[in-house]
Amino acid sequence: MAENGQKCLSEFVGTYLLVFTVGCNVLGGSAVWAATSIACVLMVSIYALGAVSGAHFNPAVTLALKLAGKMDSWGEVGMYMGVQLLAGIIAGFSYFALFKKSFNLAPGAGFGWWEAMLVEVLYTFMLCFVVLNVAATRATSGNQYFGLAIGFVIVAGGYAGGGISGGAFNPAVAFGIDVPSAGIGFGWSFAYLCYEFVGAALAAALYRVVRPEEYSPGAVTTLGAKCCSEFLGTFFLVLTVGLNVLGKSPAGAWSIAASLMCMIYALGGVSGAHFNPAVTLAIFLSGRDKVAGASEMGAYMVAQILAGICAGGVYVGIYKGESFPLAPGAGYGYFEAGMAEIVFTFVLCFVVLSVATTKSPSKDMFGLAIGSCVTVGGNAIGGISGGSLNPAVSFGIDVASVHLNGMWNCLIYSGYEFLGAAVAAGIFYATRPEEYAKGLLLGKESYGSAQRI
Repeated sequence: MAENGQKCLSEFVGTYLLVFTVGCNVLGGSAVWAATSIACVLMVSIYALGAVSGAHFNPAVTLALKLAGKMDSWGEVGMYMGVQLLAGIIAGFSYFALFKKSFNLAPGAGFGWWEAMLVEVLYTFMLCFVVLNVAATRATSGNQYFGLAIGFVIVAGGYAGGGISGGAFNPAVAFGIDVPSAGIGFGWSFAYLCYEFVGAALAAALYRVVRPEEYSPGAVTTLGAKCCSEFLGTFFLVLTVGLNVLGKSPAGAWSIAASLMCMIYALGGVSGAHFNPAVTLAIFLSGRDKVAGASEMGAYMVAQILAGICAGGVYVGIYKGESFPLAPGAGYGYFEAGMAEIVFTFVLCFVVLSVATTKSPSKDMFGLAIGSCVTVGGNAIGGISGGSLNPAVSFGIDVASVHLNGMWNCLIYSGYEFLGAAVAAGIFYATRPEEYAKGLLLGKESYGSAQRI
């Protein structure tokens, strides 16, 4: 009983701080930094309280963990959910008392229930899926990146989808907003709860696909599971790109980088978490059997490009047919765009090779290092080339906007990006001769394989 009391207090404190921070940011915070502030309070609370209760702070996360077989009883699930919802509602009344006003839970202006549903289902899926992979998987136990990976899903989804659904991704947040604002409208919290529970159930189902060893000890990760991993990571990357651009996000590159980082931490130990045909090519060209032959390389690339195209269709659907072209920025041509894409795709691929494929890879910082390449490139050259750095992103954008300028640009951009990848493999070979020394064990680490929590 005492242990249950500690767990309940932990879940109450973490959920209360999360929802109170949401309210304070919406009512009095910075529009630029709001999602980062919310992500950070989730992150620090997870690090502070994870050892006590598991730091769910979200009924959808609790449901996903139970459906994935990571919790013992439905009684414990009910206890967690009750405390989380209560904490959210009390936090809602707390920020109402502080600001003497509240705000409504509803789809954003110009959007309806189904657009809000898509955003809430997809990014709640991403949140629960990351939790399962970084904090509830035997192969990743002991890592120190779990809180960063989970918290920064809010950076990815908050900036990408906040203007569409409000970016709750959590029934405790939904009820914490909806109940104190009942005077200006009430009821969306029940719909959002359903959306978020669907996302949680999908996360638990696909977790079983990509992590068969969790349920059958000794099971081998098949090429199908690896391609599923590559599809999921690339899909969320391109979806986040599109939603940030169409929503005119104040922190697009930051949000896109966060989506890449979080999914790398989640799926690095499954497929290597390339999520980019240029990265796959660079790893293949670097040798050392990091990609199992040309057939696996081809399968990865097909999964990645298909995911990019699917994600493009989803963000165009959410924005009712609106899209944006893949093309050099105003005042620039294909030469400048090519130079930009080559240089910063090189940066991305070279960092991947250096921190995630060596004999002694980075144990906890690999995802942050790789994701930060998108922050670098997106801000540095976004106005010149768009900062794609990824043929899957290029295809996703170009196919989604085919009515604007055809589909030639994705082929041109992919050529630039593959050239950057080839240069990265060459420079890696020149700077890391010890990786190719004969007679030494050549490890086959991929993202996360040596740094499981």
